Formats: sequence, structure tokens, C-alpha cells
Amino acid sequence: MPVRITVDKMASIIKAINELGAKDVLVGVPEGNTDRKSGDPATNALIGYVQEFGSPANNIPARPFLIPGVQDIQKPASDRLKVAAQRALSGDLSQAEKQLNAAGMMGQNSARAKINSNIQPKLSERTLAARRARGVTRENTLIDTGQLRNSITYVIRKK
Repeated sequence: MPVRITVDKMASIIKAINELGAKDVLVGVPEGNTDRKSGDPATNALIGYVQEFGSPANNIPARPFLIPGVQDIQKPASDRLKVAAQRALSGDLSQAEKQLNAAGMMGQNSARAKINSNIQPKLSERTLAARRARGVTRENTLIDTGQLRNSITYVIRKK
């Protein structure tokens, strides 16, 4: 019995796989447009870097939020990426991209939640006094104005 091809989806499958394979999902504070509303010369990207890794020269301890936040969702994000690959193999690029967006959103939300979790060590009394002088009473280590937390996002870009 001869095999008949009634619908050839090979071109769309190859296209979807190539497009999906050429993309990265990145979570963090993008370099562009990271200015702070207060006019502070330090950008959200710089503040995020200092908080993530610390600054011994400025007596600022590391309070990592981004790397641990992304690590916390590694398994469910991998599952999303697996589904994205399956969708690409079926030639459905739009559904594959939805899965990439879902993985990015998971990373964004997890890093933001990590900031909300009051990462130790506690703030110094000097920092708390400076906050109180500005009328800020919260003692959460990484939440002062919320601008850093709100600047965490994800992007899907070509490799």
C-alpha cells in the first residue's frame, strides 16, 4: 500500500524549530531604561547588581535575589520549555512562544517574590535611621521604594 501525503507540514516545523532555537529567555533588570524615579544617579541595574553580589568596599552585604529566584523555578520553567519544544515540533510557533513567555513570567515573579522575602542579613541601624528620616518605616531588606523589585522583568530575544 503506497503512502500518500495529504498535508506537508515539514516546512512549518523546520521554521518553528529554527526560530525557537534562536531565542533566549532572559530574566533580570534590563540595562536600558533603568533610571530611578527619584533622579538617583544609580540605576536599578546597578543597585540590583550590588544587592545580588554585595559591595565590600561600601560595606554592603550580598542579598542575592535574582539567581536564587530563577533557580527556584528551574523545574517548572524547564517543563514550560519542554512544551515549547513540543509545540515547535508540531509546527505551532505561536504556542511555543506562549510557553517561552510563561517561563519568563515565572522567573520574573519568582525573583520579585525573593525580594519580598526579606533576605538576610538585616539592615544596619544606620540604614534604618536613614529610612525613618525619609518617613519610611518598613524594615524589609530589599524593599525601600519598590523600584528595584518592579524593574525586574523578562525578555525574549534572539541569540
